[in-house]
Amino acid sequence: MAGRSQEKIRKKEADFMLLFTTMTLLAIGIVMVFSASYYVLRERNDPYFHLRRQVMWACLGTAGMLFFSNYDYWKLKRWTNLILLLSLILLLAVFIPGVGVEILGARRWIGIGDLTLQPSDMAKMAMMLFAAAYLSRKDVRVEKLTEGTLPVLIILGVFFAIIMKQPDLGTAITLAGAVMLVIFAAGMPWQQIFFLGAAAVPLFIYLISSEEYRLQRWMSFLDPWADPLDTGYQIIQSLYAIGPGGLFGVGLGHGRQKMYFLPEPHSDFIFAVIGEELGFLGCTTILIIFFLLFWRGFKIALTAPDAYGSLLATGIISMIALQTLINIGVVTGSIPVTGINLPLISSGGSSLVFTMCSIGVLLNISKYTI
Repeated sequence: MAGRSQEKIRKKEADFMLLFTTMTLLAIGIVMVFSASYYVLRERNDPYFHLRRQVMWACLGTAGMLFFSNYDYWKLKRWTNLILLLSLILLLAVFIPGVGVEILGARRWIGIGDLTLQPSDMAKMAMMLFAAAYLSRKDVRVEKLTEGTLPVLIILGVFFAIIMKQPDLGTAITLAGAVMLVIFAAGMPWQQIFFLGAAAVPLFIYLISSEEYRLQRWMSFLDPWADPLDTGYQIIQSLYAIGPGGLFGVGLGHGRQKMYFLPEPHSDFIFAVIGEELGFLGCTTILIIFFLLFWRGFKIALTAPDAYGSLLATGIISMIALQTLINIGVVTGSIPVTGINLPLISSGGSSLVFTMCSIGVLLNISKYTI
């Protein structure tokens, strides 16, 4: 739709509830990252390290959100192929010695001085832009697999394979799930969805069984106390954090599991710290805020003025929602352990920035909702 036509249907300012929930979660994240990391970093004589970095990334993310909330979303179409190509190059760059950074056996990052960038965060946004732009074309027959959705599935397969090579199962599943929801929203028939779902089952089984550590994580998920000092350690320590929190928690800053017991308390397992320090009420409050954010995001997708805006909004909010569900599922022992951040709350650089930029796109789409 032309920019002039879009201007004619502008009726409102950006969605306030979406903005409010985003900034609320961001503020909670800054406080909890400081609380989760202070004790350990105090022993290293720099207790404010993660706080400084989180505030810096939050400022950059807020600037990106404000920019994209004022950048007309349909103009992103012209940059889609370039963004997709750039994200592909960066995904491959992590395997280049001297460029990619290896942490705990995984090569998911590119080193830029003292900072690191995780290209898969950009790849998720690039895939949402590509899927929305392609599937909203009038000449694309979504009901026909070979004449409609196949190009999207091929590009998804390439990105999925590269991310799995890093390896990063959590991000790969989030990406695939969000793209499939976009394809479903575009009108893919149920028969094709069932076929793709059935085809994904043996692939998932292969991915779990092909690597010993993934198989061990799956088995420890079924019975973490069978190996409490190794494969079941993360789940057990997370549950030890959540359990004592009770209704009101032990108090902000007074959690014990973050003191060298709980792995990655400021990032992947920050929700366990919240459970211990703020209790059931704190966790429930955060879940309600997330629910409000998801509700506003899907409402924007349903009321967007064109197919491109609707599919793009669907992809963005699905990506954030799936990542949230996976993280909380891991922390509560509901699904096997996989490293993935809690959006807007966990400590993170590129993840936080790209999440806020994508929310900025959502805010811009909300200005044109019908």
